Amino acid sequence: MSYDTYKSRLISFYTKNKRLPGYKEIMEFTGFRSKNAVFGFINKLVDDNVVRKDARGRLSPYLLTGGVRLLGLVEAGFPSAAEEELLDVMNFDEFLTPNKESSYILRVKGDSMIGAGIKEGDMVIAERSPNYKLGDIVIAMVDGEFTMKYLRKIGDMYFLEAANEKYPDIYPTESFKVEAVVTGVVRKY
Repeated sequence: MSYDTYKSRLISFYTKNKRLPGYKEIMEFTGFRSKNAVFGFINKLVDDNVVRKDARGRLSPYLLTGGVRLLGLVEAGFPSAAEEELLDVMNFDEFLTPNKESSYILRVKGDSMIGAGIKEGDMVIAERSPNYKLGDIVIAMVDGEFTMKYLRKIGDMYFLEAANEKYPDIYPTESFKVEAVVTGVVRKY
C-alpha cells in the first residue's frame, strides 16, 4: 500500500473516532509489523503538516482534513468581470482558531451585538487570552453572569457596551473579569 492510502485510513479513523490513533491502532490499519515503521509514517505526516508533534511528542491534527480552495475576490460593491484564479488552499480550522488550545465556540443568544454584525444563532469564536484591549468584543463575567459586549473604560473603571441602542451599558457592581476575546463569527445560511 502507498503512503496516501495509509494517510487516507488515518483520516477515516480520525473522522470516525474524533481522535488520532495510537501506535498499535496504526499498526492494525497499515499492516506495519514494527513500531519503528509507525514512527517513520508519523514523521512523514509531521513533515507534510498533516499532524503536529508537541515538545512531549504528543500528536495533534493539523491539516488532517484538508482545506477549501481560495479562488479570489468577489466584488461586494459594483459588479466587475469575474476571474477565477486559484490563490491558495485554506483550512478553516487553522484560519478561525489558530490557537486551538485556548479557543472555544459559543452560540449567540439575544440581539445586543447586532450592530457589530453578530446575530442570534451565530457562533462566535472566543480565545482565552490575558491580552485584551479597549474596543475588543469580549466574553466577560460581570457580577457572576456571563455576557458578550464591547470592552470600554472610564477612568480606572471598565464597563461593557452593547452594539444595540436598546441595551444600556453594564457597569460592574461586585465583580468583573474578562474571560475571552471574540476573534470570529460564523454564520451558516
